[in-house]
Amino acid sequence: MKTIAITIAAAASLVASAASAQQAAAPQNPGPQIPGVCVYHNARLFAQSSAGQAVEARMQQLAQEVQTELQPYATSLQTEAQQLQTSGSTLQPDELNRRRQALQQRAQEAQQLEGTRENELRYTLAMQRQAITEAVSPILVAVYQERGCGLMLDRESVFMMNPAHDVTDLVIQRLNTALPTLSFNRMAVPAQQPQQPAAAN
Repeated sequence: MKTIAITIAAAASLVASAASAQQAAAPQNPGPQIPGVCVYHNARLFAQSSAGQAVEARMQQLAQEVQTELQPYATSLQTEAQQLQTSGSTLQPDELNRRRQALQQRAQEAQQLEGTRENELRYTLAMQRQAITEAVSPILVAVYQERGCGLMLDRESVFMMNPAHDVTDLVIQRLNTALPTLSFNRMAVPAQQPQQPAAAN
């Protein structure tokens, strides 16, 4: 069964590894600081801020809950399939066909439930990341103005830099104060609203 718990953990690990690699690759003589240039690492904020870590931990819990919910379906289907394979030759053709169709229907229902739960987990994660993004936006604006940034670059797009340009630690510190954590449960994906017909001219 697919869950996004592994994906979340892997993403956090990759971000941490990337940040370590970038720090290790920093030259001993980083060159002069360029006035008005600031650099911000959004991925590191999600991985290292207290809210981002709370989201990661909670998403892993929710993914485990989904796995626990779905496991009995998988076990039951596997058991039924093995029973059919073992006793299929002793059943009448009509009975064998009926049981196969019933098993196929149950398998489809379990697959649909799994897809629903996976979509709910992805939607829940997206909503929490959106909440963090909304909280960090005014912080970025404030830091941009305080530091006199004429240009703020994404750290992912910068190969090497003078560490003095990086404002990520300051942004994380302020986000930890403004949004220490996030508490949430698995969220249902809202139904798509039908598109309204274009108004006639």
